[in-house]
Amino acid sequence: MATTVGDFLVERLYQWGVRRIYGYPGDGINGVFGALNRANGKIRFIQARHEEMAAFMAAADAKFTGGLGVCIATSGPGASHLITGLYDARMDHMPVLAIAGQQATTALGGHYQQELDLLSMFKDVAGAFVQQASAPSQVRHLVDRAIRTAVGERRVTAIILPNDIQEMPYSEPPRAHGTVHSGVGYSKPKVVPYEADLQRAAEVLNAGEKVAILVGAGALQATDEVIQVAEKLGAGVAKALLGKAALPDDLPWVTGSIGLLGTEPSYKMMEDCDTLLMIGSGFPYSEFLPEEGKARGVQIDLQPDMLSLRYPMEVNLAGDAAETLRALLPLLQEKTERGWRERIEKWRADWDETLEKRALVEANPINPQRVVFELSPRLPEQAIVTSDSGSCANWFARDLKMRRGMMASLSGGLASMGAAVPYAIAAKFAHPERPVIALVGDGAMQMNNMAELITVAKYWQTWDNPRWICAVFNNEDLNQVTWEQRVMEGDPKFEASQDIPNVPYHRFAESIGLKGIYVDREDAVAQAWEEALASDRPVLLEFKTDPSVPPLPPHIKLEQAKKFATTLLRGDPDEGSVIVQTAKQVLSSVLPGHHKDK
Repeated sequence: MATTVGDFLVERLYQWGVRRIYGYPGDGINGVFGALNRANGKIRFIQARHEEMAAFMAAADAKFTGGLGVCIATSGPGASHLITGLYDARMDHMPVLAIAGQQATTALGGHYQQELDLLSMFKDVAGAFVQQASAPSQVRHLVDRAIRTAVGERRVTAIILPNDIQEMPYSEPPRAHGTVHSGVGYSKPKVVPYEADLQRAAEVLNAGEKVAILVGAGALQATDEVIQVAEKLGAGVAKALLGKAALPDDLPWVTGSIGLLGTEPSYKMMEDCDTLLMIGSGFPYSEFLPEEGKARGVQIDLQPDMLSLRYPMEVNLAGDAAETLRALLPLLQEKTERGWRERIEKWRADWDETLEKRALVEANPINPQRVVFELSPRLPEQAIVTSDSGSCANWFARDLKMRRGMMASLSGGLASMGAAVPYAIAAKFAHPERPVIALVGDGAMQMNNMAELITVAKYWQTWDNPRWICAVFNNEDLNQVTWEQRVMEGDPKFEASQDIPNVPYHRFAESIGLKGIYVDREDAVAQAWEEALASDRPVLLEFKTDPSVPPLPPHIKLEQAKKFATTLLRGDPDEGSVIVQTAKQVLSSVLPGHHKDK
């Protein structure tokens, strides 16, 4: 049989190291699917329930492997469904290749069924490289350039393949004018600033008496280097959400997350520092960084367009985090005065006590903080944790303690609902031997994640380790938005938009062959985690949580307090329980009696 363009595409992807493709079939991409079938498993196709979920999986695959994520869809609606997941990859700087089918070249421009202007549609999300094939010999350089651009620039790229092109015999580009002869291969370069710039950065950091460090996803592969720099400078380290796994939380000077979902010690450290070192982070909220002019700044980032974007930095270093820190380390002076570090460790210790007390405050029926608080010490070694957007992200950010070797992620820049379960599925395909846990709100489950449990049911028996848990926070409320309405807008809960149906998620899981566990008592939370982690199959762990427990920011501003008071004066439908739970959370740090042994 002659090699078709589809066959060539699959073989070329394999030569580039692609071993998994996430997607959904359709007649607009049949030529490639036939080739995947003929390739006898060289590249594994993973069938999602929806193309958006496939794109989320590709983004997560890139996050959890450090390599290229690939997704595929048919023409028309299949291609358009990819967009949200691709934007997730783009905003978190993940290398992802999207392959989309298209109607036959002879039909284009004819208002044909499922004919969309895919070049225009993908132009923003995959603007680094998006091209449509018009001849078989062109496909070679489209694949090569799309992948090299994606991995080299950490961007989303897209290839559009009309269905008649896919079925044509493949031919190499002739040795003639107007042809392109590309090749396979890319090696990541060593990117380090010049010595003079490193010296300028060292001068700023050496002069600082109260150094604060903020790390993001760019520091995930620089754990040891960040620790060495922090120890030498006597600094504390805060973590943006995408950098949650960059440092283990058992270090007493790691202050945890930063921002609206952040911790009080991170807030205090940024308020009081005189020097800021920012490493591989695009953390968006400048109001949680030092006030402009009060701290000198040094930033390290691989992408120049992210430098000096959130805070006016004195020294901007374009470079790989680990390589740059290794080069910077010999230039830094050991700080012998440790008063600043001791203050940070005291803030962190006090905060740990506050978190425990808040988690153990009684709620009706379950305090959502308790769910993650009880999971944290029970996390298996090498676990991977994903979180959805929404109120569950608060507890992921604050109550979950990472240890060395663990991984964690969520939809960062896009902050999209619906990413946790596809992320957790991709994590399991990328690392089938590791336990994986997804923390998901009931809103995201109803939006699109319940269907992806069917994907888990389809594939789980092929995984080396069956431990895969989806923990659902069932509070019948789109809780994060409800609290944003109360605190940021001063509006009572709008029941028509915020209330969602009560669904027996655990029973749905059981109906498709997974294990379901339902928990509606706080004293059963710990045991439920242990039962789920010991299961011989994937588990849907449903917690009936209290929507009135407030996701308190690390610092309550006067304006927020006024808006909240306005909400209550206007008559919130859950006013009584909201007042009670807010009071309990605010007072938990000063009231006695909330301890593990009581």
